Amino acid sequence: MVFEWTYHEYQSKTKNSLENIKSAHVMRWGVKSDTRLFGLISPKTGQSEGFDVDMARAVTKQIAKDQGTKIKPEFTPVTISSKIQLIKNNQLDAVAASMTITPERAKIVDFSNPYFPAGQSILVKKNSGIKNIQQLNNPKSTIIGVMGTMAMETTKKFAPKAKLIAMPDNSQAFSALQSGQGDAMTTDNAILYGFCQQSKDVAVVGGTFTNQPYGLAMDKGQTDLQKAVNRALKEIRADGTYDRLIKKWFGNIPGLDWRELTK
Repeated sequence: MVFEWTYHEYQSKTKNSLENIKSAHVMRWGVKSDTRLFGLISPKTGQSEGFDVDMARAVTKQIAKDQGTKIKPEFTPVTISSKIQLIKNNQLDAVAASMTITPERAKIVDFSNPYFPAGQSILVKKNSGIKNIQQLNNPKSTIIGVMGTMAMETTKKFAPKAKLIAMPDNSQAFSALQSGQGDAMTTDNAILYGFCQQSKDVAVVGGTFTNQPYGLAMDKGQTDLQKAVNRALKEIRADGTYDRLIKKWFGNIPGLDWRELTK
């Protein structure tokens, strides 16, 4: 992937992101708007709400405290295809969007330490009889996912014989499962548990078959910001903020013990 910059953009990119945040008193975050539990548009406020959004707020508040200044978070909806581009274009300081830490992405952006222990699972209709992904490894099975995600690539390894359907986002993938276009939907377990809240007719089965933790993403080389974010993550774990947010968003999901997510 090749990115081209104007001279003004190049000047902006060569500055220290943390210093820019402190000077502007604003930290610009990219968050999801289509993912239940992590980032979903509220019909009441018209703004994204979820665990990632609250984490971004908590990290911003802690960085402001550590730096001895006022900083407010500013949120921009991002998609799978836009989140890295917006960082590289200097339109965002960081992304909190259930983003899996991968070697490929780490060549383009820098990640914080993991902040959520995600793993890939499958979601099926309760009357399907499907208990794990191994049952789907045949030409008659269809698995639905989201285009451009690590989950789609991983599924090819665990169920290479199955047919795969890639949808634009998680909501459309879930709708496809409900309408019978596939036998299972696959993505990260916590995202799938969000759909269990939405419908009593589906269930997450088979546990996780990958270990793919989420990280907060920043532009490559912004070491000061990365250190500040990691320090903030450590501090909000120590003061109980992290556990409180995990319980808030994942404490009432059938079949999920929120305490397991805090380890």
